Amino acid sequence: MDRLPRGARIVTLCLGAAVLAAAAAHAAGEGERIDAMVASYAAKGQFSGAVLVARNGEVVLEKAYGLANREWGIANTPDTRFRIASVTKQFTAMLVMQLVEEGKLATETTLAEALPWYRKDTGARVTIHHLLNHTSGIPSYTDRPDFRAAHERKAYSLKDLVTTLCSGDLQWEPGSKFRYNNSGYVILGAVIEQVAGKPYETVLRERILDPLGMTGTGYDHTETILPRRAAGYQLDLRTVVNGPFLDMSVPHAAGAMYSTVGDLYRWDRALYGTKLLSEQGKARMFTPGLGEYGYGWNIVKAQVGPDKAERTLIRHAGGIRGFSSLIVRVPADGHVAVVLSNLAGSRTTAVAMGALDVLYGRTPPAPKESVADAVGATLEAKGIEAALARFRELRAGDQTAYEFHERELNLLGYELIARGRIDEAIAIFALNVEIYPDSGNVYDSLAEAYATKGDKDLAVKNYARSLERDPGNANAVERLAELMKKK
Repeated sequence: MDRLPRGARIVTLCLGAAVLAAAAAHAAGEGERIDAMVASYAAKGQFSGAVLVARNGEVVLEKAYGLANREWGIANTPDTRFRIASVTKQFTAMLVMQLVEEGKLATETTLAEALPWYRKDTGARVTIHHLLNHTSGIPSYTDRPDFRAAHERKAYSLKDLVTTLCSGDLQWEPGSKFRYNNSGYVILGAVIEQVAGKPYETVLRERILDPLGMTGTGYDHTETILPRRAAGYQLDLRTVVNGPFLDMSVPHAAGAMYSTVGDLYRWDRALYGTKLLSEQGKARMFTPGLGEYGYGWNIVKAQVGPDKAERTLIRHAGGIRGFSSLIVRVPADGHVAVVLSNLAGSRTTAVAMGALDVLYGRTPPAPKESVADAVGATLEAKGIEAALARFRELRAGDQTAYEFHERELNLLGYELIARGRIDEAIAIFALNVEIYPDSGNVYDSLAEAYATKGDKDLAVKNYARSLERDPGNANAVERLAELMKKK
């Protein structure tokens, strides 16, 4: 074999070392820019938690911000354990697909076949596939008007949870429509237990967590002493308060896990190999159906690459009492952003997408003030009329300084409902309708406020207006039917 002369080898080694040093310096610079971006959100009170960003298998930033416990002044760390809410669904989908690959289940298996104790009339029409991609037509139990008041603090056995809350009449023919559905994934948890003959959390640990070394991840139990567990917080009329209690038996396989940013990075890397599932199985998971949803993941096309080139993003967000979470993967380039927060409503999407901007050489947009903060502060100081006037004043001014998305006023309205201040909530929702007259969601929220007040006529009118703008709003269909029965 030909060999390079000694001097040539030295030059080659030096060049290699220089390239590696330059790459390391570049990564460090990216990490510093992402850190500054995340810190700007934290400084505005719009983020508290931990972030991990990796470029093609190399971690660029792994850092925490804010407090894990505000009452004791304990800081978040990269090892802090956060509830990840609906990010749980991708793990549940993986367990199901493992059972499918082993021939113990099929995506075409009906619910009645997989779960013998489920009601036969609807179970015979719904398949595992329908449950995985949110097209089953089974009502989502978290959409129930009485969910928060009557159910979220109650401890359920899994069978009682399914039969009591996840067995409603079908809202549409299975497979014909998409609507994000927590009931479907709770039912999948029951299917996993039925097929595997073990509790869901045992199957989760044996099949995914232990093989991947995800020691900071598990099924959360409120009563368990869990080291480095973050306390959850949320905004109540723009003031940070403790997140309300939620019994963790209630979200179950749809959202009961906790994790760390490092563990979710291990999960991300495992999804590039076949340790957990074959390439064919992963292809099925990551094929989008209705609503751009695969099995436990959103699969969307977005202009995020170099020069805004289109890339496929495989992502999922989560939100639960006191916590927000998001994982965004860019398989074409091997990039990932993991954002976990112990402040419900944190700007997790802005943080994750801002991190991707940096990885692709762009400057991420600066965080904006929430218009709801300004309106809420005026409401508390001067009343609802002054608050409405303040919104109009800000909207007529420099719109680049404030976030004016419809969700801002919607969140404020729901905070008012939670406080029992229904008339003020109605005024805020009505303002949102005025500003966003083509949105079905804002009419749905206004209708809910009227229903809470007991004004059935206006509730019916606004649910109908919501459906005119969004015919696929199954929540409005269900609520409208309920209200018409009572008239």
